[in-house]
Amino acid sequence: MGNLTDGCDMVQLHLLAAVAALLIEALIGYPDGVTRRVGHPVMWMGALIDLLDRGLNRQAWTAWSRRGAGALAVLILILLVAVPAFVLERGLHALPLGAIGVALAGSTLIAQRSLYDHVARVADALDRGGLAAGRAAVSHIVGRDPDRLDAAGVARAAIESLAENFSDAVVAPTFWLIIGGLAGGAAYKAINTADSMIGHRTARHQAFGWGAARLDDLVNLPASRLAALLIIAAAALSPALSGRAAAAAWAALRRDAARHRSPNAGYPEAATAGALGLRLAGPRFYGGIRVADAPMGDGRWEATATDIRAALALYQRADAILIALVAVLALFAWGALR
Repeated sequence: MGNLTDGCDMVQLHLLAAVAALLIEALIGYPDGVTRRVGHPVMWMGALIDLLDRGLNRQAWTAWSRRGAGALAVLILILLVAVPAFVLERGLHALPLGAIGVALAGSTLIAQRSLYDHVARVADALDRGGLAAGRAAVSHIVGRDPDRLDAAGVARAAIESLAENFSDAVVAPTFWLIIGGLAGGAAYKAINTADSMIGHRTARHQAFGWGAARLDDLVNLPASRLAALLIIAAAALSPALSGRAAAAAWAALRRDAARHRSPNAGYPEAATAGALGLRLAGPRFYGGIRVADAPMGDGRWEATATDIRAALALYQRADAILIALVAVLALFAWGALR
């Protein structure tokens, strides 16, 4: 019974830390002054990934050898990130008010506020500076070729990034914080960062980054589906949207999500497209290469800055539902263990 009780106590602590981390990050984000002085955990992970890439990714090796080296790099990365996070969490819980420190550490793995700010800058840039300013702003959040985007393409790119990153940067780290505490959240963030850095189909990383890309697909499976459901719930509760928005989001999700080239991105993107009456995804250019993808939704291609702001309002409502859901689970766990 002792082990069972200890396990239940850890679930309770993880839930409480997750909801506190969400609230802290939503309210204050990650201060710029801290970033300038000591960096950000994602920057530290990125430096480690770069070191592993330079040390283990040998161009002269066969594709299978490079796949194996890439898998080893991801394993080393996870261990070097998750083990210190586990030790830190246990050490903080041994201190008075250490739970606050755990929540603060967990908040660095979530990006609600920064995601909103980056996407809002694209809408502001389109309104104030036109297409050139919109292209410059959106280039900070998407990897596609900005010079090939018209104003509607800039707006769609921003909305797609918002939808996908709601899953990757908000829902998924929260999910893994609940499942595995700081170690789980940090390991997820390391995998996701590795995918963004080496999980590309380029000559250098197609083989070496294969393990990072496949593992990222796997760890994002639950969050992408949950994110889509949260977006549909937000559409149902949004006074600014028509009563049919949630039904349209659900229809787009069922029809289009599985057609996306990513096993995960299509879920929040399709739900968002349906809710806003837009058509997202479709053909895009990355590094001069045209990537054909199925469209998500059956609405307008001609998105605008107004649509970006509607997507941001939908995102805020979905995020609020997420926080409320985690808080309810934390309260339930607290009551069940008393």
